Amino acid sequence: MTDSARRRQRLAERLVADKALVSPVLRTAVEAVPRELFLQPGVFLDEGTMWRPVSAAATAPAEWLEIAYRHDSLTTQLDGHLTADQTTEPVAGVPTSSSTTPATVIRMIEALDPRPGHRVLEIGTGTGYSSALMCHCLGADHITTVEVDPQVAQRADLALEALGYSAWTVTGDGLLGHPRNAPYDRVIATCAIRRIPHAWVRQTAPGGTILATLGSWPFGTGLAKLTVGHHGQAEGRIVSRSSFMHARSQAPEPLAGDLSARTAYPDSERRTKVSPALLDDWTPAFVAQLAAPGTQLVRATRTDGTRLLYLLDPGHESFAEFAAVGVGDGDGDGDGDGWIVRQGGPVLLWDRVEAFLLAWQAANRPDIDTVRIRVTQEAHHYWIEGVPDLRWEHRVH
Repeated sequence: MTDSARRRQRLAERLVADKALVSPVLRTAVEAVPRELFLQPGVFLDEGTMWRPVSAAATAPAEWLEIAYRHDSLTTQLDGHLTADQTTEPVAGVPTSSSTTPATVIRMIEALDPRPGHRVLEIGTGTGYSSALMCHCLGADHITTVEVDPQVAQRADLALEALGYSAWTVTGDGLLGHPRNAPYDRVIATCAIRRIPHAWVRQTAPGGTILATLGSWPFGTGLAKLTVGHHGQAEGRIVSRSSFMHARSQAPEPLAGDLSARTAYPDSERRTKVSPALLDDWTPAFVAQLAAPGTQLVRATRTDGTRLLYLLDPGHESFAEFAAVGVGDGDGDGDGDGWIVRQGGPVLLWDRVEAFLLAWQAANRPDIDTVRIRVTQEAHHYWIEGVPDLRWEHRVH
């Protein structure tokens, strides 16, 4: 048995022990598909403020395998173009492609529940590792995978072909799906999105499943699992927390300019009724996004060490600025005595968010997996069963 095969076997054993891997067919795929092949030409390792490049060609085989089978997400591209073979020194940058932690990949495929004969549409090929696992389980002809970045798509296609998996690899905007191979029995997105594109609903057979991460904030997104109906609708729920890079066309725009200038002229100022530190927790952060879709949560610190939080709605030029004052506990469980909110613009963002957070607290803080979803061509509807005050409708513009 090769070193790589032993690594794959140990990976499968750990995933089974962690209860991430259940399907015997998927286990054979984990033991067969070499993750290291899908990390070419190398990875960037997080060193705090910098990324250290590790090129596969310039790394000893044993060290490369050790890195490849870490139980971590491994960044494979920065800033939409830079790969680890193009530099030898640590660099700053923003990750734009990665190989997701194996446990996350496996849990998602298990949740997707693909069966023999199913046709799968994958949005976000990335390295191609998850595509390869599904090719092994279902056959390459049943897998269509779409990647927006031509260079990323090409590397994934080469790795898939090297293993003999001639899947339908498509370069394009995955939010449009791929109607040529529709209808699909399963649709899976390996990127976060703000809403389920109705194109995916139209391209999924009735009774089929759509699995995708919903939300805009990095630590407040949920994995939605929907069943498609017969009349252009899909319904389901959030099944768990989930974190992925955003689809590039939906990634939050970098905020330009001085935040203090953008928030210099508030229309109102008051103490909060609930601590905005709640937004550091996953479920209330998800609730806040449902209450004020399109907003961005920004954290900052003044030169004197004072903690600042902002809610910004670039589309409406509305803002809420929070400043910690007094002796607030700051852990998300307090009554808000330690925070001041200043609001400006046509939408009182915190008033809207705060009302739903108070309702969420009054309902005994239901977890994110209690959120139900219905998707139509006109709108997304969200609700929590038995809590009339926790309902949202997002119209599709």
